[in-house]
Amino acid sequence: MDVLRFFILIFFSVSILSAQDYTTILWDSNNKLTWENFKGKIPLHSRAAATTASGVTYKYSAQRIRGELNVSFIVSAYFYPKKSWYNPSLCDSLILSHEQLHFDISELYARKLKRKLDATTFTHGSLKKEVKSIYNVVMAELNSYQNLYDKETNFSRDLEEQLRWNKKIREALK
Repeated sequence: MDVLRFFILIFFSVSILSAQDYTTILWDSNNKLTWENFKGKIPLHSRAAATTASGVTYKYSAQRIRGELNVSFIVSAYFYPKKSWYNPSLCDSLILSHEQLHFDISELYARKLKRKLDATTFTHGSLKKEVKSIYNVVMAELNSYQNLYDKETNFSRDLEEQLRWNKKIREALK
């Protein structure tokens, strides 16, 4: 009996640890990131000050009503704390705002994905494939836009450009 309890305890502990690896923060205009949200380890030999891991997920349900396929979507932007990190000796509030904007850009593209999905008429036979195709196109655009943001702001080093981007994304999210 003690051996069984031991294995149950180990299984429960591993399950909790695994679940913690996938902890996420849902984007919310009222909740900004803090350095405490960045829980990942600094990669060895990294020269970057910080990295924000964020992304876009979707769920959908479909049903046929009177011969017509009705599809509804939930699209969300998430921040991944265990994959995001910062070097305290290199970071300040400006860099935190730069990292926040990466998360905000993910939200912007989550909204873009939702609009595209809602505007598409899907066929029942290839729904999954069509949704995935739209997702892949929008995620490629998101990746390019994130890279453009880093390039134009020189990873937050160009204050004038950083402020321009802050305003641009703030307006886009309204």
